[in-house]
Amino acid sequence: MFQQRTLKTTVRAVGVGLHSGERVTLVLKPAPIDSGIVFHRADLPDSAPFRVGPSLVNDTRLSSTLINDGVRVGTIEHLMSAFAGFGVDNVVVEVDAPEMPIMDGSAAPFIYLLQSAGVVDQAAPKRFVRVKKPIEVVEGDKWVKLEPHEGYKVSLKIDFQHPAFKKSAQTITLDFANTNYVSEIARARTFGFIHEVEMLRTNGLARGGSMDSVVVIDEYRVLNDGGLRFEDEFVRHKVLDAIGDLYILGHPLIAAFSGYKSGHAMNNKLLRALLDDPDSFEFVSFTRDEDVPSSFHALPPVGI
Repeated sequence: MFQQRTLKTTVRAVGVGLHSGERVTLVLKPAPIDSGIVFHRADLPDSAPFRVGPSLVNDTRLSSTLINDGVRVGTIEHLMSAFAGFGVDNVVVEVDAPEMPIMDGSAAPFIYLLQSAGVVDQAAPKRFVRVKKPIEVVEGDKWVKLEPHEGYKVSLKIDFQHPAFKKSAQTITLDFANTNYVSEIARARTFGFIHEVEMLRTNGLARGGSMDSVVVIDEYRVLNDGGLRFEDEFVRHKVLDAIGDLYILGHPLIAAFSGYKSGHAMNNKLLRALLDDPDSFEFVSFTRDEDVPSSFHALPPVGI
């Protein structure tokens, strides 16, 4: 049986929110079978924990933010991406601020937390969502799509007319049957343009951003010491974001995802469109490991 996973033990980290600039303590805790990924604002004692889901994403300005009964938990996509990459099904995410800590702008610090906590199998089958027919969302020249595929594959294209991007590949296709999330995706950092910083801060965003947490680009080049971690780090980070946004579904997808100039808002609309069409998907579990698509055999092993 291909089993559900949770954490072996509780783990903590402290950081700063990218948009709020507030200090954040993050606590990840083990959770029971079938409980899903649950968020809780520890600084709001009267607020109830709530399970992640596409209908709760109600703010997508430069991040994916959950809002439940007026309680906000923002910038969850990098942590969700790490959960997807590590195959975590059940966990309690506790924060004492309205936003996740940005850490270094990638999912790698969250992967480190999961490795520190360890993951364990649980005595229940993992539930997948298998896409049965194409689902697409189009807005102008932008689009995102889910298609049937017996595994998990991501294809993305970005299109920035900027010197720094012209030196970097803007198209990528990754089949996770032969792609290692931890080494090839998790370290890709978020990026932003220096000329947008003041505008963002005026609108209450990017107050916690710095070159320690964002790849910063001026009119011509990347300003960070050491440059990029990958030659195509920009589009790899978009893959990281998409994986996290799609995992807000609460289950791993058996599907091929593709997009052009996609972002958090369109990724969420795609999940809602999928759920609005019951004929487009089915829940599946596997009693024999050999029946599981090879994309998911690459998940990090339990006990680390």
